[in-house]
Amino acid sequence: MITSALYPFLPRQENPTQVRSEKTNRRHAMATILIIDDEESIRNLLKEVLERANHHVLEACDGREGLTLYQQNKVDLVLMDILMPGTDGLEATLQLTREYIDAKVIAMTGAQGDKNFLDVAKLFGARRVFEKPFDLNKLLQAINEELAK
Repeated sequence: MITSALYPFLPRQENPTQVRSEKTNRRHAMATILIIDDEESIRNLLKEVLERANHHVLEACDGREGLTLYQQNKVDLVLMDILMPGTDGLEATLQLTREYIDAKVIAMTGAQGDKNFLDVAKLFGARRVFEKPFDLNKLLQAINEELAK
């Protein structure tokens, strides 16, 4: 085995087990996810699923409260309902992605048959969009993919 002790000009070789372990730990590190949805049942469902996946969850019932929580905490990802009273999800998504270039937003809507809201959410900076009712496994996959970026 060639070592950097014998050949100091060669880059130090990493222990493959250690590198794999560090990558695994980073991949499974707990993220802070902010759920912004006016439906308590949706927030509760998402919170339960995300906490089982070892994530820390913050909740807000409208866009204004969600923006405040985002500003006060280090948030890794936002799950944003689009249609809410007060500050809606489109307005909140636009504000988040304008003020925080690294904001990761996944937008959701229960507005049946009108994909226009989803298209606008993408234009406003949502990285992914889901129509309610959503496939929970597909949503979790999207969350994991966004957190890995």
